[in-house]
Amino acid sequence: MVAIGFVAASPSLLPLFTLTVLPTIFLLGWFTVVRLVDTSIENIIARRRMRLIREYFASLHPMGPALIAADDPRTNGELGVRYLRSSYLFTMATTIGAVNAVLGGAIVSLTLAMTLSLPRIAAVLAGVVVGAVLLTATLRYERRRIAAAAPDPAPQQG
Repeated sequence: MVAIGFVAASPSLLPLFTLTVLPTIFLLGWFTVVRLVDTSIENIIARRRMRLIREYFASLHPMGPALIAADDPRTNGELGVRYLRSSYLFTMATTIGAVNAVLGGAIVSLTLAMTLSLPRIAAVLAGVVVGAVLLTATLRYERRRIAAAAPDPAPQQG
């Protein structure tokens, strides 16, 4: 935002700025989404392994199940975490993906308005469409990767 403020003082620099700096930030956003999804998958795998370890130790002694009890069933999840079909909408990867979708749409709008001299409304509408496509692609990517890593035989409605 600060850089845009500086560039605004010199309109001749805006196209150069838009076509170099903003796409770089956009690309870094995609890298961040991919890494955050990887981290979520690593967390799912670690939690699965911890559950197996608890089950093993609980089976070693008759008092084991009482000592290593599962969480309260009312939480519907391990360690008090409740996972629903819509849970992926509230991850850090989705947050970064949403910001990145807005940035991608803005890049398209600015590029179309500056290079093709399209009317503002046409450039903005194109940016909105691109942003919506980018957000949809991000959500599908995240959901597909997480579902492949942690298939849930009976996902809850949500």
